[in-house]
Amino acid sequence: MSPESPPNGGEPVPLASHNDVVKDRTLFFNTLRSFHHALLSKFLIPVIGGKELNLHVLYVEVTRRGGYDKVVAEKKWREISAVFDFSPTTTSASYALRKHYFTLLRRYEQLYFFRNQAAMLNHTAGSPSFHAIGTIDAKFDCGYLVSVKLGDETLNGVLYHPGYPGGAAAAPPACTALVPYTPVPHQPGRRTRRRRSTDPSRPKPNRSGYNFFFAEKHSALKSLYPNREREFTKMIGESWNKLSPEDRVVYQNYGLKDKERYQKELKEYKERLKMGQTLPF
Repeated sequence: MSPESPPNGGEPVPLASHNDVVKDRTLFFNTLRSFHHALLSKFLIPVIGGKELNLHVLYVEVTRRGGYDKVVAEKKWREISAVFDFSPTTTSASYALRKHYFTLLRRYEQLYFFRNQAAMLNHTAGSPSFHAIGTIDAKFDCGYLVSVKLGDETLNGVLYHPGYPGGAAAAPPACTALVPYTPVPHQPGRRTRRRRSTDPSRPKPNRSGYNFFFAEKHSALKSLYPNREREFTKMIGESWNKLSPEDRVVYQNYGLKDKERYQKELKEYKERLKMGQTLPF
């Protein structure tokens, strides 16, 4: 069955019943394309984890649970994301599903599922507006480990530098060395200049307890799973969260000792600079 498209820019009307589009994947995509064509809205199938998102499955799962608003109210996005076969490296899948559903399917849902044409026209065509609070937990060669609080849900993931090609799907082994992240406070009215070169005699920055844990576990995982390095960051983070307080304090003590080492060496380094001395390379 191939429904006729409404005139370009015309008011969309339902071309089939909700039950029909649920049962027939081809009919669903034909009516969805016609719907966006009528609204002059952009329609592209999104990609998550290197694969095209199955919008038909997403629509069926959301409407089966009562529609977008009910799924949001009952916090069912994580449950819906479990239906999809996302790769282990895919982060924040539930957030991505919610965003794409809002943009591509929510107005379609009003027309086909609720048969509420007026409500459909009242929804804006733009992207959803979510209030989120994010923090940077650590940084590594290619980006940052971040935590994002979205409502009552906390999402953990990896944020790669914009210039890094391929993103998470192509993260190389070199992108696994974590270092502590300390934001540099901004001083109004004062311009900062990035150093073009580093002083080789400057002390090596201290590492946190988690950094020591990461290095130890990474070495062990590399020998056990040489072909799964892209999953190591997640695996190690989960192992860290499962540590008992007694086991965790061992690594935290490593971090404290390394901090003492760094502070001592930094003090000596600054004293040498004041005296105009330099160390041999």
